[in-house]
Amino acid sequence: MLGGLATLPKESLMTMPRRLAALTALVAMPAFATPPLATLVFHDGGRPVLSITDPQGAALVDATLGLRTAGSDLTHDLHLIGTTQRNLVEHYQMTTGKRLVRDANLAETRYALQNNKGEKLDVVVRVANDGVAFRYELPGTTQATVTGEATSYMLPTDAQAWLLPYEPSYEKERIQTTAVGAPTGDYGNPSLFRSGERYVLITEANADGRYDGSRLAHVANSPRYGLTLADARVDSTGVTPWRTVITGDLATVTESTLVDDLADPSKLTDTHWIRPGRVAWSWISDHVSPKNFERQKAFVDFAAANRMPYVLVDEGWSDTWVPELVRYANAKHVDVLLWFPWTKLDTPAKRNEWLTRVKGWGVKGVKIDFMESDSQARYRWYDQTLADTARLQLMVNFHGATIPHGLARTWPHLMSMEGVRGAENDPPAVGNTIQPFTRNVVGSMDYTPVALDVGRQEASIAHEVALPIVFESGWTHLADSPEAYQRRPNALAFLDQIPTTWDETKLIAGIPGQEAIFARRSGDRWFIGAISAGPARRLSVPLASLGVGPWRADIIRDGSGRGDVARSTQNVTADATLSFDVPTNGGFAAMLCPVAKGQFTYGCYR
Repeated sequence: MLGGLATLPKESLMTMPRRLAALTALVAMPAFATPPLATLVFHDGGRPVLSITDPQGAALVDATLGLRTAGSDLTHDLHLIGTTQRNLVEHYQMTTGKRLVRDANLAETRYALQNNKGEKLDVVVRVANDGVAFRYELPGTTQATVTGEATSYMLPTDAQAWLLPYEPSYEKERIQTTAVGAPTGDYGNPSLFRSGERYVLITEANADGRYDGSRLAHVANSPRYGLTLADARVDSTGVTPWRTVITGDLATVTESTLVDDLADPSKLTDTHWIRPGRVAWSWISDHVSPKNFERQKAFVDFAAANRMPYVLVDEGWSDTWVPELVRYANAKHVDVLLWFPWTKLDTPAKRNEWLTRVKGWGVKGVKIDFMESDSQARYRWYDQTLADTARLQLMVNFHGATIPHGLARTWPHLMSMEGVRGAENDPPAVGNTIQPFTRNVVGSMDYTPVALDVGRQEASIAHEVALPIVFESGWTHLADSPEAYQRRPNALAFLDQIPTTWDETKLIAGIPGQEAIFARRSGDRWFIGAISAGPARRLSVPLASLGVGPWRADIIRDGSGRGDVARSTQNVTADATLSFDVPTNGGFAAMLCPVAKGQFTYGCYR
């Protein structure tokens, strides 16, 4: 078997006990692929379960299926009445993310189910090399009131877990626990589990105003996690979001683009005005600075001096001076982004008034804050706001927001979303080695990295400098003040080189809660970010997967205390390994360019 959706010939279904009917479909996959297996079975009472295993058949997760509407209970007494299959191959481009050019190869089986009353439910299952997704469809229905799902996930009892206690802003600390031992409560997507060498990341995709958001409810001492909708009643189109299980080794999970692959295609044909980039930002280092015109000019000057395309003016700005700041910034080839609370844009009239006004000033994008809800009403607001900003060619960052569900594919002007306990909340350094394998897997993450003199100062300086490589965000808002960076010219010079979009992303090594080592390519340069949490240790980066080499390596390591980083260079071959000792909560960063192109005054610096 090449892998994919495991089934049995249809005629054999008639002879099988009804309580356990496995369904069949062999799917053609590339020879090198090892996708998981998904098998639909019926437990006693006609309750459908999608059993997901690794390619060798080891159990990963059993997903109980079913949907309840105002008029029907489609969770039991179900049986199969037909299947259809197809392969989907899509090629698309992104403006942000782990890779700008994407190829999706999905094997789809539609299971037509019916209960004893003749009521029908289709379960659509898609299998990719990096996971399995399923959704419910009510055939022949374009409008239905959903009152809940039977969806739940049963994990192996020995599974480790990295979970986010749920709140609508997604800003709590993640906890490291076990699937069984996690405290009773609700947990937010995405949720990461590990059994043996296989990881399982549970989340959702293509969730928008046609439905609502969900979370996972758990009772201590059980390996089961049940899906709970944000609303008691959902006005559905008859199609749910994709319930998504990303699985494989840690690199497969981390590099996955399955959430975007499942999203609706782009609604925009013209994207020339969309420009990711680094952002100078004053709020963390000086909360009152957005009220100060002169201080904002200093951030513009800093951005201009360091080839940063944007400055963000956060809470407190005044329309009496922002137009002048835009003119001042534009004269220095810097563009301005503005912060809004969502309540200032919560109706079509308000959006038209404010967004048209700031567009007239020359503002290029908006950061919108404090939505803090997974309700259908708020998801409809996201849809409307993305449409309105696209019409005005304004880029967007959603802060105080839900997590990405693939919206950046559908709306390419969405540069980033928060949905994380970022630098503004003074998180511990250990979280930096968990977020790349959880929250950041599903889309751009507005963490606001590189806090040098602000916050708890737990991570080393080189660890902080590596974060814009370890973390991915279409807009990277640097957390500290111009003065903090200017006191560390080696760190600043390296930060000035790091792009915010990538042609390729590779996880080199990692253990959630301990280490994270990433290599991301932009053009002919590889950027390496290596961070650790806990005691001093040695971090190693084998270069064999990055290309033929040889490479010029410009390396950044911790200096003395919280002073500037130390800079060094060396030439390395493709089979070499970069290994360095790092301090407590330390790290290092490197920039690699081909030796043939690196023989100039500034090495890989450009």
